[in-house]
Amino acid sequence: MSLAPVSAPSAATSDSPGPDEAELLAFVRRIAADDALVASLPLDPEGRTWLRLEGPGGSEAWLIGWPPGTGTGWHDHGGSRGAFATARGALTEHALAARIPTEGWKTLELADGVDRERQLAAGSGRAFGPHHVHEVLNGSDSAHAVSVHAYYPPLPLMRRYSRTGAVLRLEEVEHPGEWE
Repeated sequence: MSLAPVSAPSAATSDSPGPDEAELLAFVRRIAADDALVASLPLDPEGRTWLRLEGPGGSEAWLIGWPPGTGTGWHDHGGSRGAFATARGALTEHALAARIPTEGWKTLELADGVDRERQLAAGSGRAFGPHHVHEVLNGSDSAHAVSVHAYYPPLPLMRRYSRTGAVLRLEEVEHPGEWE
């Protein structure tokens, strides 16, 4: 089976701010509704699978397959804004409703009330700003999920965190190529 990236008209110019959160969300919802593309993603029972896509206006996009019980762990998107939509199955997002500083710390104690949880069934999506810290999970014990993600600017890095109760700890900074 051959997988081909999706092309979207590029609106980015050198002075363009790139697609905003609403445009990224519209894109991921449109791609999530493309049954043929979603069905073309090979699914692996052992680990996540992905296909890089061409997003709108120079954004980076991904089609991702999630086996039952898999997740991302806590992370951010290096200052990029983004959106994702569930195409098949269901995903859970745990997010922090607090702006986390990007530099100068290794461990933070989170205040009460910053945790948010969203259930995203097929067809559901959400957009987020450049300071978003979250984890995404396929909590099913039997069904794969598939989702579409888009980021602008393309991910310059991803910070990975561990979390124990109210303590968030920076564990690793990944750069492009380390997650592809």
